[in-house]
Amino acid sequence: MKILVINAGSSSLKYQLFDTADGSVLAKGLCERIGIPGGHVKHTPAGRDTFEEDYKMDSHADGIRRVIELMTTGDTAVIGSMSEIDAVGHRVLHGGAEFSGSVLVTPEVKEAIKRCIPLGPLHNPANLTGILACEEAMGDIPQVAVFDTAFHQTMPDYAYMYAIPYEYYEKYQIRRYGFHGTSHRYVSAKAAEFLGKDIKDLKIVTCHLGNGSSIAAVDGGKCVDTSMGLTPLEGLPMGTRSGNLDPAILEFVMKNEGISDISEMLNILNKKSGMLGISGVSSDFRDLFAARDAGNERAKLALSCFTYSIRKFIGSYAAAMGGLDVVVFTAGVGENNAGIRADSVKGLEFMGVKIDDAKNNTRGTVDVTGEGSRVKVLVIPTDEEFVIASDTEEIVKAL
Repeated sequence: MKILVINAGSSSLKYQLFDTADGSVLAKGLCERIGIPGGHVKHTPAGRDTFEEDYKMDSHADGIRRVIELMTTGDTAVIGSMSEIDAVGHRVLHGGAEFSGSVLVTPEVKEAIKRCIPLGPLHNPANLTGILACEEAMGDIPQVAVFDTAFHQTMPDYAYMYAIPYEYYEKYQIRRYGFHGTSHRYVSAKAAEFLGKDIKDLKIVTCHLGNGSSIAAVDGGKCVDTSMGLTPLEGLPMGTRSGNLDPAILEFVMKNEGISDISEMLNILNKKSGMLGISGVSSDFRDLFAARDAGNERAKLALSCFTYSIRKFIGSYAAAMGGLDVVVFTAGVGENNAGIRADSVKGLEFMGVKIDDAKNNTRGTVDVTGEGSRVKVLVIPTDEEFVIASDTEEIVKAL
C-alpha cells in the first residue's frame, strides 16, 4: 500500500509518502507559511534533489493539492496519479483518555479530537485542519488518526493522577497523559527485537531526547509511567521548556515581574526556559556543548541540569517497575549526542548501568553497553512516521 503520512501544524504541513510493501519512503517534504505571505514548499523525491518553490497557499487544502501535483506530475513525480495513494495517516497530538490506539477517522472521531482541543490547544486544531484538508483535496480516501498520547493510556491510575481535588479530574480530565507515545512504542519494540527477546519479558526505560524530551517506563511492552503530563511542559528541562517546577514560582515571578496575563507566563515557561533559559546561549545542544567547551559556565550548568534530570527519571522508573533490563536513547539528541548519553547514565553504575565510551561514539542502531553492565544500553533511531504508516495500513486493510 502507498500511505501518505501528514503532520499538520498551524501554518505548516510535513509529509512523507510510504510504500509499505518494502517500507521505503517515496517522497517527503514540507509546506510552510500556509495562510500567510511567503508560502514555501520543499519536496524531495527519493534519490533525487530537493525541489523548492515559493507557492501561495491560502489553506492546508491548497498545500495538499500542491503536494499531490508534485508527487504525480513532471520531474518531481513518484507515482502516476492520486488514485495510487491508498490512505492517509495523521499524527494527532492529544487523544485524551478517549483513544488507546490508532483509529479510522469518522465524524465521531473528528468530534472527539475537537473535544480534546482544550487539552492540546496548540496542536489539535492544526491536526484536525490537516484531516479536513485531506477530505477537501482527496475526497473519501480512508484516513487514520495516530495519537501521541495513545501508548501511555496503559498507565495505572496512581501514575497518571495529580494530587489536586478529584473533582477537577472528573470535570476537566486533568491527569497525566504523556506524549511522544508513538516514538516510545516504536523504540521499545525495536529494542526487544534487537536483543532477540520477547518484550513481555523486559523492563525498558526509553529516553526520547530532543528539543522536546520525555522518558517512559515500559514494562512488558506497556507504558506504566511517563515524564510529560497534561501538556508537554512537564518532565525534563528541555530546549525551551522548563519541565518540572514548583507551581508557586508562577505567582512569585508574575508578582515581581509585573506579569498580569497567565498566557505570558506560560509562554515564558514554554519558549524562554529550559536550556535556553538557564544558559542564555541557545536551545540547541550543539551550541551548548560548544559554549561549555569554550568555558561558558551557564551552558555547563544547563547541560548538567538536563542529564541529572534524565538520571533521576531512569532511577525512579527502575523503582516503579521493580527492575531494569534496558535503557534506550532516541530522537535528535538521544541518537546523535554521545556526551549526553554518557552523562545521563554516569552515576548509575550501582544499578548495573554502564556505557562503553568507544561504542558510544557511533550512530545508528547500536549496543553501547559497557563491560560488566547488567543493563543493556541501546541507541535506536526513532521512526514515528513509519509507525503511523504501519498503523494506517493495518486499519485500512481490515475495512
